[in-house]
Amino acid sequence: MTDKIRIKDIAQQSGVSVGTVDRVLHNRPNVSPAAREKVEKILKEMNYQPNMYASALASNKTYTFYCLIPRHDSEAYWSEIEEGTAVACENRRDFRVSIKMMYYHRFQPESFVKASQDCLKSKPDGVIVVPATLDVTRKFTDELHTRDIPFVLLDSYMPDLKPLSFYGQDSFCSGYFAARMLMLVAAQEKQIMFMKQMKDGNVASKQQENREVGFSHYMHDHFPNVEIIDLNLPLGEDNTYDDILEKFFTSHPAVHHCITFNSKAYIVGDFLLRSNRRNIQIMGYDMVEGNAECLRQGSISFLIAQHAYMQGYSCVKTLFDAIVLRKEVTPVNYVPIEILTKENVDFYRRTQL
Repeated sequence: MTDKIRIKDIAQQSGVSVGTVDRVLHNRPNVSPAAREKVEKILKEMNYQPNMYASALASNKTYTFYCLIPRHDSEAYWSEIEEGTAVACENRRDFRVSIKMMYYHRFQPESFVKASQDCLKSKPDGVIVVPATLDVTRKFTDELHTRDIPFVLLDSYMPDLKPLSFYGQDSFCSGYFAARMLMLVAAQEKQIMFMKQMKDGNVASKQQENREVGFSHYMHDHFPNVEIIDLNLPLGEDNTYDDILEKFFTSHPAVHHCITFNSKAYIVGDFLLRSNRRNIQIMGYDMVEGNAECLRQGSISFLIAQHAYMQGYSCVKTLFDAIVLRKEVTPVNYVPIEILTKENVDFYRRTQL
């Protein structure tokens, strides 16, 4: 058995000293090629598997992971990801693992470029990346590949970048599922409002784009005659939303159900409560507090939870397993698509792993 093989046994079989075996096992210098060859031959014959936990604990190496995510102020989805990464590092503090957060503005490619350059200057051991656009992100990940720095993609999956691993929802399936859930309560409707938050004609992420594609596929296949009416609540203009929403619902009295693919359903949900429009609901994403309260009050019909805490925690764990423990890791990790309603929202476990 592997756990019964001692360094002393390997030394005897190889005809070298215990110190030489130790240097080979830990890839240290001052070992002749002949001695290294002897030890490696015996290791292979004995099917020796090192105890990577013990080796990592015994070493003095520190590991610093960097996480590039959008600047978010108080948006709970990203805050929960940060919390998950912090707890994962705390649980591995004996291995001297730490995480440093770096932020970029989602609609400013130059901001991502600067954050990525700062990250590279810091010589990280591993990186967690919430991608910007494919072309902008590729320049960064190509350099990570060149430097042999493992990275995990978070939130948006871009397989062309060849990450070590990915964590997030299958966004197409999520949008398809969202449409199916929505139409359980809106099957008789002729119009559905689709709330977006855009800047310069773009939504915030590839994930949101893919959810819309999945949603559109379901509607085309099953409810082709339902009209989808887009409503843009421009990012950065919070003070004008009430006027925009009042005008929309006044001019579209047939709309009773809405959907959004971001975490801001509560903007519409809160307006519906304040304007006493109890016959209208919106469906959205993420178990943030504003959404949860509107769900309880009835202005949000469903929420799809993305388990942000789990995603952040799992990204750190994956880097740790691959870099410190040298384990094989799963390349694609789709998190559950969990539906939340008024009846089960208070049973949702935010920090579930």
